[in-house]
Amino acid sequence: MVVLAASGGHHLITYFQAIVIGLLQGVTELFPISSLGHAVILPKLFGWNLNQKEPYYLAFLVATHLATAIVLFLFFLREWVRILKGLGRSLRDRQIAPDDADARLAWLLVVGTIPAGILGLLFEHQLRSLFANPTAAAVFLMVNGLILFAAERLRRRAPGAPERAQALARSDESATGPEAEQRLAALGYREAVAVGSAQAAALFPGISRSGVTMGGSLFVGLTHEDAARYAFLLATPIIAAAALLKLPDLFGPDGNGVRGPALAGALCAGLAAWASVKFLMRYFETNRLTPFAWYCLLAGFGALLVFVL
Repeated sequence: MVVLAASGGHHLITYFQAIVIGLLQGVTELFPISSLGHAVILPKLFGWNLNQKEPYYLAFLVATHLATAIVLFLFFLREWVRILKGLGRSLRDRQIAPDDADARLAWLLVVGTIPAGILGLLFEHQLRSLFANPTAAAVFLMVNGLILFAAERLRRRAPGAPERAQALARSDESATGPEAEQRLAALGYREAVAVGSAQAAALFPGISRSGVTMGGSLFVGLTHEDAARYAFLLATPIIAAAALLKLPDLFGPDGNGVRGPALAGALCAGLAAWASVKFLMRYFETNRLTPFAWYCLLAGFGALLVFVL
């Protein structure tokens, strides 16, 4: 995937490789199949020389992640406008009105984002350095499949889950905001923290951020469609913050030689992300996580056989 450019000693990513990586990022970041795991496994399978620890490659990835976050924000723009207005009202009034579902959802997203952000800042470098190799990623991809299977199997057996699901479905009709936001706002803060903290598992290459978030959401009684919506809303600030934190690297020395490919990769990531979130929101209206669980289990096992044998 990466070639060395003798001139100036800079590492370059070709435009073809950038397009492939961008499309891969846009799809696997939102599908519950782990973008980081695929970014580690597929280059090895293709015989590409890729080292994710190199600063120039991390600078390139900033662009693709930022594009994904922007697409998520735009896709749910109407929801985010209501959520941000609700947050503003709660700050102005110094309270959350009982019938203000948008304000409550805003604070649920805040408390769900904080623990994942802290854990990411503390342990991202160590975990990626330790496990960012194809064999480990293949193993964790299989683990991700098992997590998705478990989420489907346990979603009706969790303590109080059926009652919570019925309560969410009967969300207060007097509350402001569309029904989806009302159902999500019926979550408890402890549940929001638990589901949000689960995002930190995505620091292990092969574990999907959207997958573990959706699995946790199913466990606390959300439907598949609402779990997907909540996962995408919760992921938006995390992905955006991580990208913006490293954005100066792209425009600094580490970005020399990759800015053009980074733009191409970002455009492809954005297009793929838009198509992915549009498909998934329709898919989860009537379908489950099981096909993705089978994919992760079989793909991880197949990659592991290739790497070990």
